[in-house]
Amino acid sequence: MVKKNQTLGEFIIENQEAFKYSSGELSRLINSIRLAAKVVNHEVNKAGLVDITGAVGETNVQGEEQQKLDVYANEKFIQTLTNREIVCGIASEEEDDFITICGQKENHQNKYVVLIDPLDGSSNIDVNVSVGTIFSVYRRKTKIGTPVTLEDFLQPGNAQVAAGYIVYGTSTMLVYTTGHGVNGFTLNPAIGTYYLSHPNMKFPEKGNIYSINEGNYLQFPQGVKDYLKYCQAEEGDRPYTSRYIGSLVSDIHRNILKGGIYIYPSTSKNPKGKLRLLYECNPMAYLVEQAGGKASDGYQRIMDIKPSSLHERVPFFAGTTSMVEDAEKFMEKYK
Repeated sequence: MVKKNQTLGEFIIENQEAFKYSSGELSRLINSIRLAAKVVNHEVNKAGLVDITGAVGETNVQGEEQQKLDVYANEKFIQTLTNREIVCGIASEEEDDFITICGQKENHQNKYVVLIDPLDGSSNIDVNVSVGTIFSVYRRKTKIGTPVTLEDFLQPGNAQVAAGYIVYGTSTMLVYTTGHGVNGFTLNPAIGTYYLSHPNMKFPEKGNIYSINEGNYLQFPQGVKDYLKYCQAEEGDRPYTSRYIGSLVSDIHRNILKGGIYIYPSTSKNPKGKLRLLYECNPMAYLVEQAGGKASDGYQRIMDIKPSSLHERVPFFAGTTSMVEDAEKFMEKYK
């Protein structure tokens, strides 16, 4: 039973039986993410006071310039999950390859792998705009007690056992699902405890927000261009309102609460899209669907795509079901 103002720890304990393959390990894993998020949140809140903003002068495997907070957040999440010996493997958007965690015991029994985008939208830190962390949890495919392999990470999103995000904004929130709805917890910084503030989060039946970087309009597929014209037309409950933050976590979080669609399509510059399937799209798709929305690449369900590489990119359409379906109709015309 969901009780508002319940602590995250209490919520996890009370809902332990709802976790797939319940053994306590998944609960400990969520708790570890909670702890790492508090550490990262503390550092994010010091941005501008200490030398933690700006670029480090290096690029990640994506070819993107790494921010100092990207590196810090990546280290903290990996360190926390590794030290607690809860998972058998980690894949991060900031790492070239996955990390195998063998544990101190020769035949450790850890069942789960975590895929993580440690700090989504980190370029916004310098201008004090909300950023976030995205995580995804899978049950390993290979034999327990052996080192993980690439097979354990290249699973379709429909195999996820948990996913969530942390948004570092006016307040810090941890939002997650284990396949039984979406619940949001707000951090009380005075005592360092997360409280259930947004139980059973759901998209409104109708939305009126579209979120897309219209600066790339000339590079969009014709189906996306046509859909944007539809959004802007004065007819029925339109025109819709344009709202785009440039931080996936923040844009999706707002649209779940307010109702809307988020689009990051393919472009002539990035024909496969820019968002990562494993670190961003799959976990967000899981959350969106659990909140009553829909997520696709414009043609098919995101969570049914079989990944072929750790850093695979895909176009992403996610939000209020009716809005995503309208966008898909425009895309279908040019398939």
